[in-house]
Amino acid sequence: MQRKVRGVSLLEMLLVIALLAAISVVAAGAMTGGFAGMQLRSEAKRITAQLRYTRTQAIATGQPQRFTIDPQGRTWTAPNDRHGYIPEKLGITFTGAREVQPRRGEGAIVFFPDGASTGGRVQLSARQAAMNIDVTWLTGEVRLRRGEVQR
Repeated sequence: MQRKVRGVSLLEMLLVIALLAAISVVAAGAMTGGFAGMQLRSEAKRITAQLRYTRTQAIATGQPQRFTIDPQGRTWTAPNDRHGYIPEKLGITFTGAREVQPRRGEGAIVFFPDGASTGGRVQLSARQAAMNIDVTWLTGEVRLRRGEVQR
């Protein structure tokens, strides 16, 4: 007399794991605003880090340092040959001092050796969400926070 062994096959177990993984990815995307929302936060954090780097370089070198952004060209530059490209899916708005504007349509924030800056705001947006990167002129503090989409 042969006894039947009950259990779960390896194939069945792998199928359940694959289904759970797929459901997790879909749920995470829905809860965080999807791929566009993740891309928005990621790019905003990257630009925030580069602005903080520019401020640190000004303090460390004792020389003014400039962060520039070109909304039409979708590019930014920072000291020491740092540069990047902003994805097409994101909207870009820059507000800052006209006196330090490198060229028409481009913006810049200059940081000084004492940590202060010319100040400004970079706003990135995707669909109905926006992230503001604010730089205070007096202290040069760089802050990232949620914003409202400018129309």
